[in-house]
Amino acid sequence: MSDDSAQSNRLRLARGVSPWLIPTVAAAAATALLTRRDRRWALAALPLGALTGGMLWFFRDPDRTPGEGRVLSPADGVVQSIDPWPDGRTRVAIFMSPLNVHVNRAPLAGNVVSVQHVAGGFLPAFNKDSDQNERVVWHFDTALGDIEMVQIAGAVARRIVPYLSAGAKVAQTDRIGLIRFGSRVDIYLPEGISPAVSVGEKTIAGVTRIDHG
Repeated sequence: MSDDSAQSNRLRLARGVSPWLIPTVAAAAATALLTRRDRRWALAALPLGALTGGMLWFFRDPDRTPGEGRVLSPADGVVQSIDPWPDGRTRVAIFMSPLNVHVNRAPLAGNVVSVQHVAGGFLPAFNKDSDQNERVVWHFDTALGDIEMVQIAGAVARRIVPYLSAGAKVAQTDRIGLIRFGSRVDIYLPEGISPAVSVGEKTIAGVTRIDHG
């Protein structure tokens, strides 16, 4: 299923974007009005208008028709790596470029056990050591047991905005947080569950199945 076919046509913006978007929109509007008095203001109005359009696109938050599967992708992006973990789990890392939707979704239904912010660096999200970056670690109590998901900030994405806190109940595909600009999301599949995706495969949050049935 394509990204376009999984989204509605209604423009919706992600929660938590106001500190970034409002000043840009205000500056674009002000310089556009000033251009009517003096065309030289167009030198500022045109790039600010383009920046506003780009930010509206980046911060889009489309509705989705949920896919089928026990574990659905928490993020739009491309599978960067699939790694066996020492405790028997399998880590699926999804790289999110600036062109992707950056709202993350619950991979399963359950309860939020913990939401932990971990300080770290800001390496590019595609770097093999980026799992030591600034990040937010989620644990969900689900029908498959404990599911860990990690939102990782990148070189540009330096702000992770969780929408929920410990104790919240979530349905599969509920919006749970936002990472501003390029970044990565890791999900750890429990022991005995193999991934249904492969490295290089595109994923759509709340639509692409991650586990083999």
